[in-house]
Amino acid sequence: MDSIMGILDSLDSFVWGLPMLVLLLGTGFILTVRLKLLQVTKLGMALKLIFTAPNEGEGDVTSFKSLCTALAATIGTGNIVGVATAVATGGPGALFWMWFAAFLGIATKYAEGLLSIKYRVTDEKGEVSGGPMRYIELGLGPKFRWLAILFAIFGAAAGVMGIGTTTQANSIIDACYGAFGIPHVATGMVLAVLVAIVVLGGLKSIANVASKVVPFMAVVYFLFGIIILIMHIDLVPSAFALIFKSAFSGQAAVGGFAGAAFAAAIRNGVARGIFSNEAGLGSAPIASAAAKTKWAAEQGLISMTGTFIDTFIVCSVTGLTLVVSGAWMGEARGAQMTQAAFAFGFPSIGPQVMTLCLILFAFTTILGWAYYGERCMSYLCGTKATLPYRILYILVVGCGAFLPLDFVWTVADITNGLMAFPNLVALMALSGVCAVETKQYFDHLKERRQ
Repeated sequence: MDSIMGILDSLDSFVWGLPMLVLLLGTGFILTVRLKLLQVTKLGMALKLIFTAPNEGEGDVTSFKSLCTALAATIGTGNIVGVATAVATGGPGALFWMWFAAFLGIATKYAEGLLSIKYRVTDEKGEVSGGPMRYIELGLGPKFRWLAILFAIFGAAAGVMGIGTTTQANSIIDACYGAFGIPHVATGMVLAVLVAIVVLGGLKSIANVASKVVPFMAVVYFLFGIIILIMHIDLVPSAFALIFKSAFSGQAAVGGFAGAAFAAAIRNGVARGIFSNEAGLGSAPIASAAAKTKWAAEQGLISMTGTFIDTFIVCSVTGLTLVVSGAWMGEARGAQMTQAAFAFGFPSIGPQVMTLCLILFAFTTILGWAYYGERCMSYLCGTKATLPYRILYILVVGCGAFLPLDFVWTVADITNGLMAFPNLVALMALSGVCAVETKQYFDHLKERRQ
């Protein structure tokens, strides 16, 4: 196993090396410029559209439910375990780089949502199908279909082998054992049954559950985190100061010289931030494509709120509580570190609340990625592959308790990075299309107001 982990660690370092980080941030920067800082000028409008979108076009679910499905997949263990890991390894400065990547990522997520609508199709079952594999093939042309196939392969693998199943199931199973003493096997079996009940019902079943659970769990987690910060408001200014200072000087919890800590802050902040909000991975536009809308740019605006909610709200609460509480300097790691931060504010119920949120976060991520994976598999093999993929997916969820945590997270990181490359290439190549579509939409709104 050690030799396998050595190979995987090397591959992970290569996939998430400097070229990938430059490509991610560079794509976000190019889109930010071409879209004229849309993530600042139109964010208020986008947040309002979440609840006021007309839902007049073709699609399988409302824009709100498509966003909740995407958020179900993005708000997961990355917001708790991922942030804690980033801060532990890269220091508080990793949180700054997470924010920086998310700021550019909002423009990236907008472009993904826009293109998912513009290039969506209807499959043989009459269901809407879209995402990077569609906008690569239809937007860049048939000669780039090989790139679309690569994305679909990596997307299906990420769902069934990485971010969608094993990482989430492992976190749920460990959390239930640590907080309530429930045996791993029992939790795995119950989890597999619950996932099967929802996933076998398809997108509408997943969207219905997500639209109820996601807002509830996000609000509960946010409120508890904010209360902790308010209770220790005197420590918040110094926490922000430490975050900004260590973002450029380097101060990692695990020690090491400043240069190494500085590099670790950037790498962990960007990589874990992308793992959490998925801007640039190409996963969220698969859900966005199913939204009922007539305007591609309208769905782009709604989609980009997902990155704002995930990183600037949920991840920020986690990161700030870790720094304010001093938990980032302790010996605990992962979910246990965040439990220690919540215990700082609520010694009696804090860890239990955090554990419940972690379970809900991870469960909804499993549901969202089930849809992503099956859409990728459907692109590769047709809709006949949907049911076998769902069954395999459910079985892997049940086996999440028996895989080593390091192996699970490393495979998830690798498959995430492999997904991102074809998608980012397409986003840069189609950035002009995004700019044109955006102008047409806002010209339409201006004419309608006159």
